[in-house]
Amino acid sequence: MKIIVLNIFILVLLYWSEGFPAPTYTTKYDNVNLDEVLASERLLTGYVNCLLDQGPCTPDGKELKQNLPDAIANDCRSCTERQREGADKVMHHIIDNRPDDWDKLEQKYKSDGSYKKQYLENKIMKSKVEGEKEQSQENEDADENDK
Repeated sequence: MKIIVLNIFILVLLYWSEGFPAPTYTTKYDNVNLDEVLASERLLTGYVNCLLDQGPCTPDGKELKQNLPDAIANDCRSCTERQREGADKVMHHIIDNRPDDWDKLEQKYKSDGSYKKQYLENKIMKSKVEGEKEQSQENEDADENDK
């Protein structure tokens, strides 16, 4: 009996410590062309309206809407790498190009705003680094011209 209890305890510890791989969301819709969706106001508006309960959902929109609360709550733990990359791409686009929609989505899905804050901080840091690289290159070019 002690062995059974010990085995169950070990299994629970493995599960909690992520010793078992986390189940992932379906990959059935991973081949949706995100660039095409983001380039089309009509398509993107359809997905946003679906997520906000303001319009009908395509099958992949329904799947996204169903999984979004869990993905937000668990930092996309059940996402595949491709899904994480796609989610980042879409969220960056919406933050940059449709901030009103982003605000509505954050309110609906009770996001604390931390993703947007982190993204914008990283964007500022990246632009600073790029600016420093450009300045450094200009200084090197000026030094070479002085010789």
